[in-house]
Amino acid sequence: MLENNKTLSLEMMADIDKLINECSFTTVRSSGSGGQNVNKVETKVTLFLNIAQSQVLSDEQKQRILEKLKSRINKEGVLQISSDIERSQVMNKKAAVAKLEKLLTKALHVNEKRIATKRTLKSVQKRLDDKKRQAEKKRLRSGDFE
Repeated sequence: MLENNKTLSLEMMADIDKLINECSFTTVRSSGSGGQNVNKVETKVTLFLNIAQSQVLSDEQKQRILEKLKSRINKEGVLQISSDIERSQVMNKKAAVAKLEKLLTKALHVNEKRIATKRTLKSVQKRLDDKKRQAEKKRLRSGDFE
């Protein structure tokens, strides 16, 4: 199961161009830098991706994305990403797509399951010896020499 999830995320990254085709973009006037350009040109880009209706993502991937990115997804199941850091619309569109790739990569990443290990007998003994040594040091400092 774990190997399957890793493969799914790798396949998804190979199909990122298909996923971008499913996205819709809107532009508005940005409030950021740009000088006089701010008042004339719509440079802020907002990317919308409907997770539930995506043909590229598998059901397992959709479920994982909906869980991990629920704070960024609205009630209709649409992921919304905005970018207004650049002065040009094209650069902001590239930045929004880069954010999408980063978010999906992070959401689809599966951590390997941790295997619990036992402490060695030697490490347990060393810990107990250190505790005894520390307790003896404290006892000698307090003046209880009995």
